[in-house]
This record gives sequence, C-alpha cells and structure tokens, in this order.
Amino acid sequence: MAQKTTAKKSLADDPRYTQALQSYEAGLRAMQEHKFDKAKPHFQKVVGSSIKELTDRASLHLNTCNQHIERSSANQFKTTEEHFDYAVSLMNLGDYVTAREHLDKLLKQSPKTDYVEDSIRRLDEALRLNPQLRYQARNDSDFQNLAEDPRFTELLYPDPGAPEDDFREEEPA
Repeated sequence: MAQKTTAKKSLADDPRYTQALQSYEAGLRAMQEHKFDKAKPHFQKVVGSSIKELTDRASLHLNTCNQHIERSSANQFKTTEEHFDYAVSLMNLGDYVTAREHLDKLLKQSPKTDYVEDSIRRLDEALRLNPQLRYQARNDSDFQNLAEDPRFTELLYPDPGAPEDDFREEEPA
C-alpha cells in the first residue's frame, strides 16, 4: 500500500507528467467544443511524451480528432440538394448551429433555390392559408430559433386592433 502511494506522489511531482496532463485536459476541452483542429496538437504532445498513463487515451482521442477533421474536409457536396440534405440531417441530430451555418452557406451559393426559402416567408404563406396554424407555430420547437426575430413575433402575435393583413408585405399587383 505504501508503495502505491509513493508511486502516485512521484507522478504528481514529475513536471513532465504535469505538462502532459495539462495538454491532455486542454485537448479534452477543445474536443468537447468540437474544435478538433485545436485539440489535435494537444493530444499529439501527450502521445509524444513518455507518460504511459495518458498516452493510450490521448492516442484514442487523437484518432477521433483525425476522423472528425477528415470528415469535415470531405464535406464537398456534388449538388445543392445533397448539401441541403446534409443540413437537414444535422438538424435531425440536434446540431442546429452547424446546420444553420450550412444553410446560410447554401443560401449564399444558391439564393434562388426553392427549398432554401426564408422560413418566415413560408410561415407567412401558411398563416394566410390557415390562420389557425398560428397557435401550433407558437408551440412548435422547430421555430425556437426564430422566437427572438421581430418578424416572427409579428406573424404569430399580431396586433389585435390592426386589420389582419397590416403586418404582412403586400403582394405585387
């Protein structure tokens, strides 16, 4: 028992171990933030150290980082439809931030593509056809990211004293 305590103390006192542990922890933090390019050098330092207690785990995390980096560089889409499908799959996985980045990129690349329409305009069209959808849209988690947008609020919570079409853009004649 005394021998194990001495071994642990000697590891904690070793500056190489402390440095490797700090690199390992920094790599984990970056990895948790999905910053795999940033995590990779930290794990490489640990793998290059002679600290066996950390090198195996760091090697595993380094492989994971490499896979994610390779996957992200492989996101060269052949068609806009393929890119759109990928963004939808990200939304289905709950990765809304990355999905939005892809949709914004897609919108800049192909602004006239019909399925990259502005969701507020689509909601406006749906509410014109069926105003009872307003209640459903207020409680739909798919619109959560739009909740702070004043245009969204105007559509779902119109001024009760205003005529129904005052808050919408007029269509050209």
